[in-house]
Amino acid sequence: MIRYFSIYKGLQKPLVYRGFKGKFIGWGIGSLALGLVGGGLTGALTNMYLGGLVTILAIAGGLTFTFHRQKNGLHDKTRHKGIFIHPVHLKTNYADTSP
Repeated sequence: MIRYFSIYKGLQKPLVYRGFKGKFIGWGIGSLALGLVGGGLTGALTNMYLGGLVTILAIAGGLTFTFHRQKNGLHDKTRHKGIFIHPVHLKTNYADTSP
């Protein structure tokens, strides 16, 4: 009699939260934190309304940037276009130089 047991092998999918996937969740949280800190400092040093405007613009800009970077995929890949010729540095003289 053969018994089959299910084996949990993980989700095999990136974590998704509100449209952000994988490492971009951290990027989104970072842009929120930087927007709040930057806007708070601006509001404390200059004007409350300017601080609120900086907060909104920084958070919106950071999240927009994160969404656009996410469209390229989870892993940054350098995509070179063109033909690459690698030089070969081989000796052409193989004569025996021993005495």
